[in-house]
Amino acid sequence: MSEMPSTGEDVEPPRRVHAGIVALQAIALIGLLVWGIAAWAESNLSPRAGTIYPVEAANETPVLIAGPGPTASPDPVDLKPASVSGSAVAFIPFAIIVHPIATRAASEWLDRIDAHIDVPRRALAAYAGAALALTEEKPQCHLGWNTLAAIGHIESDDGRHGGAVVSDNGYSSVPIIGPKLDGGAFAGIHDSDGGVWDGDTVWDHAVGPFQFIPQTWRTWGADGNGDGQADPNQLDDAALTAARYLCHAGDMSTVDGWRRAVLSYNHSESYVDDVAKVANSYRS
Repeated sequence: MSEMPSTGEDVEPPRRVHAGIVALQAIALIGLLVWGIAAWAESNLSPRAGTIYPVEAANETPVLIAGPGPTASPDPVDLKPASVSGSAVAFIPFAIIVHPIATRAASEWLDRIDAHIDVPRRALAAYAGAALALTEEKPQCHLGWNTLAAIGHIESDDGRHGGAVVSDNGYSSVPIIGPKLDGGAFAGIHDSDGGVWDGDTVWDHAVGPFQFIPQTWRTWGADGNGDGQADPNQLDDAALTAARYLCHAGDMSTVDGWRRAVLSYNHSESYVDDVAKVANSYRS
């Protein structure tokens, strides 16, 4: 805005005051603009995977990273994937696997671990198989099965949330749908899947045993059981997707790297602490 020319000394003080007010207004507007951009970036650009938890103070629980990895099955089932069809099928950005991940871990290993932790054997097979798959796909990641198991346990009680039972095909008897992300107790995320996965055409909900948000699933959804489809409600698909998502954050063989990866899955330090506690208990 241009200023009126000065007509004498008597108008100079008001001119300086006006300039100061304009400067303060400009600073305030810049501050609001920066805040708005930061809020938009946090809401729209940050990677998301599991349920959005309110941010709380972290206890910095140390994690023991990973225990001894699962023993691979000597002959996993060889399954030719079916052709991909149907409007609800997510795009699969990775090569379709030939060996379903639930068949990758040796039965002896599953028997031994299953006897000591409260995790359904079917879910344990998915966690172990996904970890073994990433050992081949991205060996520099060092993802432990116990980390996947801890996330699956916290997100959905290993597919048993609400009294559901995990079937042999990797589906829960009752679909696991999180609360609507309407900006109330959780972040506000408008519908991104037309209600295909969560049944809501207004707001998104986290879906399945690993509680993936539909927009994240659209990018990362993987086929873990070899049927040619990526379904967030299917344990093998969800576990393999979670494994790849975590490994995208980098090497998990250090405490800092591990925490960074889990934090990318859910932007809450207290959530990372909770996962660390469960992962440690499984490792021990």
